Amino acid sequence: MTDPGLTVERDTVSLGAVEFECGRSVPSLEVAYETYGEFTGDNAVLVCHALTGSQHVAGTERGGTAGQARAWWDDIVGPGKAIDTTEYYVVCANIPGSCYGTTGPSTTDPTTGEPYGSSFPPVTVTDWTESQRLLLDELGVPHLHAAVGGSVGGMNVLEWAKCHPDHVDRIAPIATAARVDPQCLALDAIARRAITTDPNWQGGDYYGDTHPDDGLAIARQLGHVMYLSKQSMERKFGRRGAGRDATRSFPTGRAGRFFPYRDVESYLDYQAESFIDRFDANAYLHLSRAMDNYDLAAGFDGDADALAAFDGEALVMSFTADWQFTVGQAEQLAESMRSVDTSVAHHVVDSDHGHDAFLVEPEAVGPPLADFLADGIAGGAVTDTGGDADTGERFAPVHSDLF
Repeated sequence: MTDPGLTVERDTVSLGAVEFECGRSVPSLEVAYETYGEFTGDNAVLVCHALTGSQHVAGTERGGTAGQARAWWDDIVGPGKAIDTTEYYVVCANIPGSCYGTTGPSTTDPTTGEPYGSSFPPVTVTDWTESQRLLLDELGVPHLHAAVGGSVGGMNVLEWAKCHPDHVDRIAPIATAARVDPQCLALDAIARRAITTDPNWQGGDYYGDTHPDDGLAIARQLGHVMYLSKQSMERKFGRRGAGRDATRSFPTGRAGRFFPYRDVESYLDYQAESFIDRFDANAYLHLSRAMDNYDLAAGFDGDADALAAFDGEALVMSFTADWQFTVGQAEQLAESMRSVDTSVAHHVVDSDHGHDAFLVEPEAVGPPLADFLADGIAGGAVTDTGGDADTGERFAPVHSDLF
């Protein structure tokens, strides 16, 4: 059940024919969103979701708007929590190109009566930001107290400071970076290739009886490996067998059946099976390309120049075992803000959970985030670790990466 103290409103708004950054548009961009709390004029907090997340950020009732069993940041957003919905008016919108109610590849094209499929335009992080700005206009929210988000949602937050610096007072980009590094670009490319080489993908026009489930499953499994760390995988799985009753999800062949089906394989198979029931393969392609394409410095002389117009405060948060978006990348981001006199703190969390830490460690994320929202970087739980982005000097211990 939803927390009885949590006020939730769910709706979809039509923004009309919105032109995307690629120069193409859809006849009507529908944006699905949820709001929590009451708007008082200066207390709006925009929460930006991650790659396969949704607008269903809080409230634990089964099968909410997003079709997920549990809201993705329910430990952080709600009455008395870090983003306190008795204090703040929280808005979370599903991004264009996704599949949780906002217009995307699986949405019916009103001009054809068929899903957009391969004809859906490419989208960018800038497009996500502009759709949020239009949504906030519809909701009567001219200005944000803060924008907060993790992973690619953190890039979305950075884009707010870059494109709408006068419309937001505080930003909290968490477990993110100014751009994806080459190693992660390579892994994302493999994940997309798994989808596009699935025979059922059919060039993106697969909507019917068959879907590229095997390709999407492999992409999701690769993503989960990227979200974890060596330490967390050793702790969770080790080399244990999956157990006598466990069944393999993928064919293995006669020789393969001689070898054990391990706990880590079973976990990845479970995550894949649950994911293909709730997400669209084309949406995964569109959103991961948008993430990989993102470059904070695009159109500017560098990261610092891109953020120079933002005169609010920033909390950059990173995690020591996150090898997808590293402590060093976060420090480079913070240093670019310092170089243009932005008030910024880089708060490093010593964690071995990997990239998922911002989702699974509310006890570490919540206090500094709550204090930052209330008091800026002067908040008591906010620490500025600072340091050299190359050597890691003064950082909390940095764990070894996956490779």
